[in-house]
Amino acid sequence: MLSRVADSIYWMSRYIERAENTARFVDVVRHLVLDLPDQVSNQWESLIMATGDNELFEERYGDSNEAIETNVIKFLTFDRENPNSIFSCLWSARENARSVREAISSEMWEQINRSYLMVKDPQAKDRVDNDPAAFFSHFKKACHLFLGVTDATMTHGEGWHFGRMGRLLERADKTSRLIDVKYFVLLPRIDYVGSPYDSLQWTALLKSLSAFEMYRKKHHDIVPKRVAEFLILDRQFPRSLHYCLIKAEESLHAITGSPAGTFSNLAEQHIGRLGAEIDYAEIQEILDSGLHEYLDAFQLRLNNIGDAIVDSFFAALPTTS
Repeated sequence: MLSRVADSIYWMSRYIERAENTARFVDVVRHLVLDLPDQVSNQWESLIMATGDNELFEERYGDSNEAIETNVIKFLTFDRENPNSIFSCLWSARENARSVREAISSEMWEQINRSYLMVKDPQAKDRVDNDPAAFFSHFKKACHLFLGVTDATMTHGEGWHFGRMGRLLERADKTSRLIDVKYFVLLPRIDYVGSPYDSLQWTALLKSLSAFEMYRKKHHDIVPKRVAEFLILDRQFPRSLHYCLIKAEESLHAITGSPAGTFSNLAEQHIGRLGAEIDYAEIQEILDSGLHEYLDAFQLRLNNIGDAIVDSFFAALPTTS
């Protein structure tokens, strides 16, 4: 497969996953502020922190708390100057898909186009103002439909594996950021620990990752340590850090043909090493050493994996005379 084609499919999948995650985060925070009306500003600020766009948001909207919900939703949904907004991500995904129409199915292209036009529609902002729950629910389903169409209509060869790898690395990054923000930003005082406020926050975290029902089936009670363990170390839940690494590594080895447990390039070495460490990790050790420090290091290593993938598969090799 041409590196140009692999690059476009990889980033197309990452952008779709990023847009879908942003939609679910906004929707969950909207519901959370209804239960915690005295924490409205804190909840929306934490969402900006989770996306890592604090400086750009302050530059464009200032630090005023007035209409912060409106500003955050606009910034994360429609703002074309924000490269991580839903609109910008869909535009980028669509442009990548357009450049590789010959490598993806027509159903995939049509679904990306429908999603893009739904957000680009001049009436989309009015629909968000009038019924935001319906808008974000519809958008999330559109992203899920794209994932289903991709699995059902695209040959599961190199292109499909590049797409899956990009999607899972993006998902792992967003999951780690949300856990980090919850643990260190959303809990304003130590006396909230174990309170109904604390339970609401951890429940919101699970719901933002569509993990609430699966967590309750496994652990029943909302216990912070178990929530962190489920979202970080569970091998079967499709949004946990561990699961994302397992499947991303599988796709990487499928692309290179290297046997599992070996590496033929820097990307395989990085992801194999991180995967091996999380294979044998225990949640108490992670908490004792510092959850924030662990997640911060995890995000940095994910970035290193992403850089190594670009260098190994997409970057143009220097010409020799």
